[in-house]
Amino acid sequence: MALLTGTQEPSTDDGDLTPIAPSSEKPRSRVRTVLRWTLTALALVLVYLVLLLPNREYLLTTKAFMRIPVEAVVGAAVLLVLPGRTRKIVATLAGVVLGVLTFIKVLDMGFFAVLSRPFNVIFDWSFLGNGYDFVEGSYGKAAAVGAMVGAAVALIALLTLIVLAVRRLSQALVDAQPHATKAVAALTVIWFFCAAFGYTVPGLPQTSYTTSLFGYNMFRKVPHALADHKEFEKELAVDKFKGQNQLLAGLEGKDVIFTFIESYGRSAVEDPTYASQVDAVLDQGSAKLKTAGLTARSGWLTSPTIGGGSWLAHSTFYSGLWINNEARYRSLTKSDRLTLTQAFKKSDWRSVGVMPGLTGYWPEGEFFGYDKIYDSRNLGFKGPKPQWSAIPDQYLLSKLQRAELSKAGDTPVVAEVETTSSHAPWSYLPKLADWDQVGDGKATYGGRPHSTKKPDEVRTQYRKTIEYSLQTLTGYAEKYLGDDQVLVFLGDHQPVPLIVGQNASWDVPITIVAKDPKVMERINTWGWTDGIKPAKNAPVWKMDAFRDKFLTAFNQ
Repeated sequence: MALLTGTQEPSTDDGDLTPIAPSSEKPRSRVRTVLRWTLTALALVLVYLVLLLPNREYLLTTKAFMRIPVEAVVGAAVLLVLPGRTRKIVATLAGVVLGVLTFIKVLDMGFFAVLSRPFNVIFDWSFLGNGYDFVEGSYGKAAAVGAMVGAAVALIALLTLIVLAVRRLSQALVDAQPHATKAVAALTVIWFFCAAFGYTVPGLPQTSYTTSLFGYNMFRKVPHALADHKEFEKELAVDKFKGQNQLLAGLEGKDVIFTFIESYGRSAVEDPTYASQVDAVLDQGSAKLKTAGLTARSGWLTSPTIGGGSWLAHSTFYSGLWINNEARYRSLTKSDRLTLTQAFKKSDWRSVGVMPGLTGYWPEGEFFGYDKIYDSRNLGFKGPKPQWSAIPDQYLLSKLQRAELSKAGDTPVVAEVETTSSHAPWSYLPKLADWDQVGDGKATYGGRPHSTKKPDEVRTQYRKTIEYSLQTLTGYAEKYLGDDQVLVFLGDHQPVPLIVGQNASWDVPITIVAKDPKVMERINTWGWTDGIKPAKNAPVWKMDAFRDKFLTAFNQ
């Protein structure tokens, strides 16, 4: 045609018609594309993982994530049909909810690992403060503050990343239309097929309600918690001993020492991992007490807690009510419920507490009726403190004896001693010294903690601290208990599942030691075992039953 018209025809070559881009733009475009798809893939992986994240440590396996989360299928379908602005709002809210549920799953995992129960969103937030105190006492204030800040930063980062991930995926779904709709439809069919026929791949169900059911079950407990609070208020109003004075005539003139051994549970006595060594200590202790003219009887109590929360066990024991959560504990300490210490005080005993774990003012002490509390600030211990509450059990009992029980006077003393030598992490084992040489502990105690993360070594250290606590108590009784003293010692709860397993009993041993045979005559009907080792078939009471049985036995 150009030859016919004498003009030059434009070239049909595309390169001649399209402006040539700078050579650097194409690589940059490819980099942006790769980065965009990488971020989308990471967002998909993150959301997938948190949707299927279990709330139990032993379920953290590869197989746990070989499932189709129904929440992802439903969520994608909903986001696809929403208009732009509404879709962004819903995606943001969904990310926040998913982030919060993930955080609570992590708390659940920790609670199961330590307390053998899930985290209670109503009652258990105070445990976070207790965790701070434990870290501060074990590793110092800087470590505690660092841990708190680190946890806060991690939580904010978790919530932010999950929200951004959900928002990115919601936009990616829209950008991938109509293919996204087809993919969601296919996944929906696959999910329903698997659910209907129970189809499994490598022996695992391919459907999962993990996060949705977890959230449902968590919030379903809220009405039960509120109902429990009302029920407990009714229980508080009923007390057959309320208003009575002089309830403990059977112990008139006697000093009574209630001692809680930290983490001393049934497993220490019966689990083959510990039983042979611990039982030998118990048998030796029984023989020494008998030689000293003392009589001991032992049974079992079922604690309201396991792995921690000692105050729940203490308050259950003293109040005669089942205190298994913080709401009950708070309600109890605001009430006028008669506790064992109050009963003694009303019957003209002086009441004291020896509580090395306390580092400051404890307002509940007034409710329990203590005239004097010895805590970490006024116990006068000058020895080493290599970990949280590292004051040796022997020092506590020696301090009580010197400061209260050995003083001349006609007023008997009732004391609560909370030993902590067998408290986690079981890294410090004090030596048992001559009772006459204890002093302020500076020249008596020494040594450094032995920290380990090996489970077998941790269990060995736990056993040794229990043996130490038992030897300390039997040694104290052998040296100091006379006709006018009574010693009651018991475990507060079983240790963490790392020590006793996931399905351990919640039972703890309890023992009464006295020289006066009339004391034991009053509890003959209890059916307890002779000695300081309770028989396997010895009576088992719930811990809240002890107060009433004790007051009834020694009331007249």
